[in-house]
Amino acid sequence: MAVHAHPDDESSKGAATMAKYVSEGVDVLVVTCTGGERGSILNPKLQGDKYIEEHIHEVRKKEMDEAREILGVEQEWLGFVDSGLPEGDPLPPLPEGCFALEDVDKAAGELVRKIRAFRPQVITTYDENGGYPHPDHIMTHKISMVAFEGAADTEKYPEDAYGPAYQPQKLYYNQGFNRPRTEALHNALLDRGLESPYGDWLKRWDESDHRNRTLTTHVPCAEFFEIRDKALIAHATQIDPDGGWFRVPMEIQKEVWPTEEYELAKSLVDTSLPEDDLFAGIR
Repeated sequence: MAVHAHPDDESSKGAATMAKYVSEGVDVLVVTCTGGERGSILNPKLQGDKYIEEHIHEVRKKEMDEAREILGVEQEWLGFVDSGLPEGDPLPPLPEGCFALEDVDKAAGELVRKIRAFRPQVITTYDENGGYPHPDHIMTHKISMVAFEGAADTEKYPEDAYGPAYQPQKLYYNQGFNRPRTEALHNALLDRGLESPYGDWLKRWDESDHRNRTLTTHVPCAEFFEIRDKALIAHATQIDPDGGWFRVPMEIQKEVWPTEEYELAKSLVDTSLPEDDLFAGIR
């Protein structure tokens, strides 16, 4: 089970890993916490389209349907309302009724229902920083941590209301945007006389940056990078197919960094680090 904040997050974080496991016969469920209603139209080719602006929720749902088909996963909505990304100094208050302002335990209960129904052995989510500090990403982390424990807690989440108790065995943080990967691709491009899109990123990432995480698990999945990119492009309002996401030639990606990375946060099974499989200790 991959728990994500908005439609498109599943295609930019761990998508090749999911496609790999689907190809092996693993059941994969994406749980999307919000509908992305307050997301900006980031693709300049679609900005100013009145229909999209007025029907963004429907459009993003359709994009999610297409990405789901491409990845071969199941997908369900948790049903919360996008909080938007506050901007300004000082930051404005979050909108009333949004996901980030929900009671954590109550919101986690909705995820507990999904966990108990699907019964995943492995859950992936975001770290305490949300991967980046969007309020919905941070809230996704919070409810994922509560639900991982709460799925087995029949006192907090009674079975008559939330379904039969179940305990997932491992929980991971997505860490695909990590410093070692970024530096490796950056240097590989420069070594080949090509322009790198990562120079400014690396300047911003000083030694105290939260992307300096412990990468416990590198999943080989290079043969699924094209599927990942196709799923990402399906989120047309969010992704420009001619934009920065796709500036590193595919052959360089596969040669230099053929894996997706995770940080093992919780495990109820014995495993040895580093891993190359989210199911290490379970299979």
